[in-house]
Amino acid sequence: MTKLTQTRRKFLGNAATAAAVSVVPFNIISCAGSSSSKMPNSKVNGVQLGLTTYSYRSVPHSIDEVLDYVVKAGVNALEMRRVLEEGLGIPEGPGRLSRDASDEEKTEHAKAVEAAKEAQKEWRLSLPMSKYEEVRKKYNSAGVNMHIAKFAPSSWSDAEIDYAYKAANTLGAYGITDEARESAWTRMGKFAEKHNSLAIFHNHAQFAEPDFDLDAMLAASPANRLNLDIGHYVGTTGKHPNELIEKYHDQIPMLHIKDKTNASNPDPNSNREFGKGETPIADVLGLIKEEQWNIDCFLELEYKIPEGSDAVKEVEKCIEYMRNILE
Repeated sequence: MTKLTQTRRKFLGNAATAAAVSVVPFNIISCAGSSSSKMPNSKVNGVQLGLTTYSYRSVPHSIDEVLDYVVKAGVNALEMRRVLEEGLGIPEGPGRLSRDASDEEKTEHAKAVEAAKEAQKEWRLSLPMSKYEEVRKKYNSAGVNMHIAKFAPSSWSDAEIDYAYKAANTLGAYGITDEARESAWTRMGKFAEKHNSLAIFHNHAQFAEPDFDLDAMLAASPANRLNLDIGHYVGTTGKHPNELIEKYHDQIPMLHIKDKTNASNPDPNSNREFGKGETPIADVLGLIKEEQWNIDCFLELEYKIPEGSDAVKEVEKCIEYMRNILE
């Protein structure tokens, strides 16, 4: 057994122990107004359901608000994204430039972007890890574990990548996610190894690209792993994801679950409400349940929110949809 496999198993054991021994009623925990005394639990028949906090991008999403949302949804496992650094006060960037910007505006915007990067670097390297300890205590006390931190740091300085892994370890996460590109997977693994963690890479259309080499990505470091997005996989290749999952299940610690149209559809790779697309969500969840693999199944809400609803309600619907498949 590799050291990194031991780390993954230790994480899972610690998470289970934390959930078992946590006896503080949630209704006395400071968390954005929740009054429930029931701890969230989204592990269903051995399959860990959860979500990426990117799902809440269209609603107010402070650290406390996100915690309230996930507890109400009964979710106890997360991939934490921008909410972390935003909630801790990272300096904001200049925003996106308009398409019709002049050359002068483009020049000024580029300067602002570089200045923001430097300010953010200074902020990261001066932030005490005690700030992340506080976030971990708040979430763990409410029965929620942060499995993944998505800082996407492969373009950062070495010092910032070290910061990201220190933060992930402080949060109790077993790895950091970034996008699956060669510049990332040839760089991130050595930092993950150094911090006894994982570097996990997310796919969009890469599997439909003839020069994408998954084996090369995984071989670049013993700490490299795949975050398979089954919606993007089906939407860009038309293939059933179970064959890939069966082959690489020990190198896939997490999935992103979404429903999309198939690559052969007249409107390919388009987001749909759960149950209205062509992604075989039930097949994937059923395989993981049958095999009892340690693969986190994280909802990533990307479809258009129906009129009269919001992201909080839609997350709850999607989690319930997956629960019903597994029960």
